[in-house]
Parts: sequence; C-alpha cells; structure tokens
Amino acid sequence: MEIQAIFDCPAQAGRIGIFTMKLRKKTTVARRVRRTHTPEFKARVALAALREDKTMAQLCQEFDLHANQITEWKRQLVEGAAQAFNGASVQPEVDLIPLQAKIGQLTLENDFLERALTKAGLLSAKR
Repeated sequence: MEIQAIFDCPAQAGRIGIFTMKLRKKTTVARRVRRTHTPEFKARVALAALREDKTMAQLCQEFDLHANQITEWKRQLVEGAAQAFNGASVQPEVDLIPLQAKIGQLTLENDFLERALTKAGLLSAKR
C-alpha cells in the first residue's frame, strides 16, 4: 500500500514537495497450538527430571517444554509416588445386587406413574 502526500518544506521557502511512503502491514505472531501430552510422556519427562543427569535447560530443549511444566510434573510424580505403594488405595468391590434391585423398583414406579398420568390426561403421549 502506498500513500502520496504533499508537504510544505520550511527549509526552502516556497517549495512544495511530494513524497511516497510505503506502509507495511502489521505482522502478527502465530500463536502456538495448545498441546496435550499423554500420561506416559509426562511420566518419562518427570523421571528424567528426577534422575538429574541433565540440567533443566537440557530437559527443556530435549522435550520442548517450559521449565515450570517439567517442575510441576516432577512434583506431581513425587507426591503421587506414595500412593503407588499404599495398599489402602485399592477400592473395595461394590455389591451390585441391592443397586440393581433399586433400579428395578424405580423403573416400575416410573412406569406406573406414567400410565396413571396418561390415563388422567395430565401427561401427553408425545415425549
């Protein structure tokens, strides 16, 4: 895009000049797409950080991550490591028979109420 302008030159009295100026478009920086990482990748990065055989800068460059992200995953791994050996974290089995009985009872009640309301005209046939 070019713009031509006329200006009065005060240094040389009475002279009028014309100049052309090119305008540049404002350049935009492309934003990085938000990435999602698998739990396996996070664990591999956190274990590499725990080994401490490489500096944080080397890990950031190798995995293309920010140092704060690596530090956060390392902290999560250390905090969650105790749960891996905790026997109490195993969930007890749930007895399904009473739950299935309750589902059956509620289904019968819903069907009964639906039929009764339809006969009374309070519930339309279309749903």
